[in-house]
Amino acid sequence: MKKKFMMRAIELAHSNIKNLDGGPFGAVIVKDGKIIGEGSNRVLANDDPTAHAEIVAIRAACKKLNSFQLEGCEIYSSCEPCPMCLGAIYWARPSKLYFAAGRDEAAKANFDDSIIYKEVCLPIHERKIPSKQFMKEESLEVFNEWKENNLNIEY
Repeated sequence: MKKKFMMRAIELAHSNIKNLDGGPFGAVIVKDGKIIGEGSNRVLANDDPTAHAEIVAIRAACKKLNSFQLEGCEIYSSCEPCPMCLGAIYWARPSKLYFAAGRDEAAKANFDDSIIYKEVCLPIHERKIPSKQFMKEESLEVFNEWKENNLNIEY
């Protein structure tokens, strides 16, 4: 069964070579042995740098489940997820992730995410995109209001 789902993710990736909607990446999300969400990279088609295959598939699956989490689901990706997608996968909380190609193979095809992996570990002042924190106290007021009103929703 796993092979069938990974094959579908790879088929979605392959279709992007013909469609040129984005990079050659595909993903499917499975629950109880059925595909509940799938996606291919739509970065170019949507003019959206966040429209990676895994993100598109997560959005589709969450909509189908009417939930912001993917408990009991498995994600099959044609390639090891980039840092953005990996973050989204962790937030969605599936039970398992399977991927075919690795980040090194993606880098050889000019999809190199190594700079992001490196940047995340650096102190803010050493990152390539200059970042400056300000208005911290004003922002903390929002968090305090959230906590005071017991609005905490676990996710």
